Amino acid sequence: MNSPFMAFDTRVRARVVALDHYNVVVADLDRSEAFYREVLSLESYAPPPPLTRQTARWIYDNDERPILHLNSRDAPRAMDRDMHAGPTGALHHIALRCEGFEEIRDRIEDRGLRYESNVIHSIGLRQIFVHDPDGVLLELNFFDD
Repeated sequence: MNSPFMAFDTRVRARVVALDHYNVVVADLDRSEAFYREVLSLESYAPPPPLTRQTARWIYDNDERPILHLNSRDAPRAMDRDMHAGPTGALHHIALRCEGFEEIRDRIEDRGLRYESNVIHSIGLRQIFVHDPDGVLLELNFFDD
């Protein structure tokens, strides 16, 4: 195997297999839900109890995986900590693989959002960097798109 990544022993059963989701505590559930639905074409559904649509929204990708959990400040949490709006501490950004570069860029521009774009020609990657309504930096990756 000629890869810069080490080969994984497929017999090992205790390991990370994929990123499951990320969670953002938001100031306004409706505003944040609309951003992800309208700009990135993600779907939103009610979360499982004890959460409700008044305290959380789960945002699903095209394969019906709940990749993002939006929580209000008063949503119940198993693990709580101080959270402040704005920069997200040691978390720099969340990267999402996307399709439809021009359409998503147009949606961002139509909303007057500031963004940066980047191209990495060597791997066929175009990127858009944009902040969500609560200041989380999103890296939107478009391969060969």
